[in-house]
Amino acid sequence: MDETAEIGIFGGTGIYDSGLLKDSKEITIDTPYGKTSDSITVGEFNGRKVAFMPRHGKKHTIPPHLINFRANVWAFKELDVKRIIAPSAVGSLKQEFEPGHFALPSQFIDFTKSRKGTFSEDGRVIHISVADPFCPELQKIILDITKKQEIQIHEDCTYVCIEGPRFSTKAESRFFRTTGADIIGMTLVPECQLAREAQICYVSISTVTDYDVWAEKPVTAKEVMDTLAKNVETTKKLLTFVIDQIPKIKSCSCDKALEEAEF
Repeated sequence: MDETAEIGIFGGTGIYDSGLLKDSKEITIDTPYGKTSDSITVGEFNGRKVAFMPRHGKKHTIPPHLINFRANVWAFKELDVKRIIAPSAVGSLKQEFEPGHFALPSQFIDFTKSRKGTFSEDGRVIHISVADPFCPELQKIILDITKKQEIQIHEDCTYVCIEGPRFSTKAESRFFRTTGADIIGMTLVPECQLAREAQICYVSISTVTDYDVWAEKPVTAKEVMDTLAKNVETTKKLLTFVIDQIPKIKSCSCDKALEEAEF
């Protein structure tokens, strides 16, 4: 493929275009796993080649359980993307995680049900390690930036990923709180583990949009979108700082994930 990029961004709910890239063009990539969520915008930001894809589609037409995560990650791999930054919207499972705050997951608990979460198929067995699912180098960059910019972020969070597209029952929400999880969402899995299989660095930046229903206040899609609308410019500003701070040479081992994973 002629077109390449070193950094990939999966735009989450509320972020359907990056608004950051110069000399950009839209491309489509055929994958062995079908169509991607949308076309990919490839362009430059401060001398770095960046690829952007809205994971729900530009018009938010794809629900979480129908996102073709394998095609999306594969397409970034085809573009030679080395690092993925993945904004997303989440609910809060703790009182101190207030709507409008950011959260940085370091662990996940998988409660999805029907998603294809691996590139491992007949003839190829992959047992990928996700003991630490996210790139430590990218996480440190985000923490350093948010501290300097005085952006409220909760670090070392556990993200429980549910199937969706419905929100939780009260009983489910109370149960998820007992697991030790801090935030709840619908898109982290299998996106992050597929990135690990593809040996691409991956980091999630979560925007807290609501208190999950454990707080005795039903969650609505309107509430989620209202909070995201207030935070979208902060998220984009944060993305610009992160892109600028990513070093050319990696200090992590994400690109060696398959060395001991295959039979």
